[in-house]
Amino acid sequence: MGAGRAVGLLLGVAADAAFGDPGRGHPVALFGRVAQSLEKALYRDRRAAGVVYTGLLVGGTAALGVLVERTARRGPVLEATATGVVTWAVLGGTSLSDEGAAMARLLEAGELEAARERLGNLCGRDAAALDGQGLARATVESVAENTSDAVVAPLVWGAIAGIPGLVGYRAANTLDAMVGHKSPRYREFGWAPARFDDLLNLLPSRVAAVVTAACAPVVGGSAGGAWRTWRRDASAHPSPNAGQVEAAFAGALEIRLGGRTVYGDVAEQRPMLGEGRTADAGDVTRGVELSRLIGTVTGALAAATAALR
Repeated sequence: MGAGRAVGLLLGVAADAAFGDPGRGHPVALFGRVAQSLEKALYRDRRAAGVVYTGLLVGGTAALGVLVERTARRGPVLEATATGVVTWAVLGGTSLSDEGAAMARLLEAGELEAARERLGNLCGRDAAALDGQGLARATVESVAENTSDAVVAPLVWGAIAGIPGLVGYRAANTLDAMVGHKSPRYREFGWAPARFDDLLNLLPSRVAAVVTAACAPVVGGSAGGAWRTWRRDASAHPSPNAGQVEAAFAGALEIRLGGRTVYGDVAEQRPMLGEGRTADAGDVTRGVELSRLIGTVTGALAAATAALR
């Protein structure tokens, strides 16, 4: 079982690197449509309704993953193939890198209006008032957070729990993105998916921070800076998980992250992470390179863990 899972994880990482996200009929898009339909039936402005909603969708998806994995265990080749396909479907590393690289090119060219429009592909921030440095900072923060959420976390849960871990994590993370924010509609209903996603990311976000420190010198960054900034600044961030990898990226790239952040009509003053200069387009490029490297290294670690288990 361990060998098939390990090979499958490596195949999935390779497929994501080669092809990016699956095209038409992406399983995550299908899950999103199911989640929207179920929300219409179950929505109440209460936490209990959100708990039921989350349990049905995440539990149902994980149960489907159990059935797939049990069927795939009939042979190591079948298990490796099934795990590889599922890993490819849930990873988002190449799409993340492509968006980050596109932002870097626009910022290098001084095309700020196009960059403001494109930022929405990475995060939900209000980009209208952001200058070049603000856009660079937002991009690096988004690349850092999504490296943990869309790359490291699926691989960690894939190594621990195989196909059920891969699909169950991606279901929870998708629900958090859909309803886990503090808008008037979702403040209560979205509490359960948001907290469950936080719980599932406690370990992966810290793994991502450690791997970030280890990989930093390869992109001309500082391993010691990543480690120190992570240990010192991560806990000041309002998110128990995003702060871990954002702080590590800030130290690795020797830049400052944090500050005023606007989502729609809500403005937050985020704590400062790191001690360096303000981010620029070059830091976006290095951040994307660091994200790619973290994905590769985590894939190898996940495969090794699965093989040993």
